[in-house]
Amino acid sequence: VAYLIIFHILFVLFVWTYWKSIFTLPVQPGKKYHMSYADKERYENEERPEVQRQILAEIARKLPVYTRTGNGGVRFCDRCQLIKPDRCHHCSVCAICVLKMDHHCPWVNNCIGFSNYKFFLLFLAYSLLYCLYIAATVFKYFIKYWTVSCEIWLLFHILLMFLFGYHCWLVSRNRSTLEAFSAPVFQNGPDKNGFNLGFVKNLQQVFGEEKKLWLLPIASSQGDGHFFPMRALCEAQNPLLANEEQWEDDGIDEEPHDSGEAASLAIERET
Repeated sequence: VAYLIIFHILFVLFVWTYWKSIFTLPVQPGKKYHMSYADKERYENEERPEVQRQILAEIARKLPVYTRTGNGGVRFCDRCQLIKPDRCHHCSVCAICVLKMDHHCPWVNNCIGFSNYKFFLLFLAYSLLYCLYIAATVFKYFIKYWTVSCEIWLLFHILLMFLFGYHCWLVSRNRSTLEAFSAPVFQNGPDKNGFNLGFVKNLQQVFGEEKKLWLLPIASSQGDGHFFPMRALCEAQNPLLANEEQWEDDGIDEEPHDSGEAASLAIERET
């Protein structure tokens, strides 16, 4: 009876997290990050690149955006026609910009980002526990299977353990898969630990402050995917603590006002 109870609990959690990972759609940036009709027309009708850069810099001043391209330019998606929020990237498979994009996962045929990253982590965790529990409870038959096709079993479990362990490491450092390969660039340059707030706060950002919800596939991540606390910002500038108006004022003050500096901002063109 105990075996069946534990088995069905793990099975339900496995299916639940897999379902949430598949059918939780990735969140796109809000309307204020999209170009208005007037700005879009002005931008497209302008043929001079330096003026286009000034238009993007002018729009970015009004937004809580701190990350930049590798050469210091405003992160702009020319396909979605929007200024990219911090940690947002364009998914070529989904053909949309995804908030805090981690990667596009073929396992769940969905883009893993802010909306379903917690569910994806739990899916990996319960998949691993489910497999290990089945192997432990049918050990005699498991040994027979292992001796026949140990290569397949070892390969599957090694890949699953490596993937889960890698994402646990990413969460502990508050990085996405994309940020692990390419450090986010701030106004002062690249910083791979720019969003690292410490182990506990990093966990809370993904799983929330309610520990009773950590192991359940229920949305509990902090914020809305547009603003993220940064190690270099003081507490008053923390986008999860300050109100939106104060955040926007801070964003205006931190942007360069000199036209020469604004003209040096480059446009990020994704392929």
